[in-house]
Amino acid sequence: MNDTADFYRFSDATPHAEFLYACVQMTIEQDLPSEARFLRSFDRFRPGVESMIDMPERTLNSLPGLLQHNKGRLSKRVRDNEFSRLTPDEVTKIEQLYQADFDSG
Repeated sequence: MNDTADFYRFSDATPHAEFLYACVQMTIEQDLPSEARFLRSFDRFRPGVESMIDMPERTLNSLPGLLQHNKGRLSKRVRDNEFSRLTPDEVTKIEQLYQADFDSG
C-alpha cells in the first residue's frame, strides 16, 4: 500500500515564518524610521506654508509628494493646474521650505 498521508499531515511553515519575520524586520528597521523622518519634516514644512498662504488641507497634504516627484520643485503642469493661484515668489518660497525641511531629514 502506498500511504503518503504522513507526508502531508504536518506541513513545514518555516519559509512562511521566515518571510513574515523579514517583513516585520524591514518595517521596524526601514519603514518606521522613514515614516517618522517624513512626519517630522512635514511638521516643520506645514506651518511655513500655512503662514504664507491659505490652502485646503488636501492640497497642502499633497504638496510634499508633488515636490518630491520633481526633486524639490513644482513642475510646470502642477504650477499651471493645482497651484495656478500661487505667485512665482510663493512657489520659490515653498520650494525653499521643502528643501530646508525635507533635505535636513
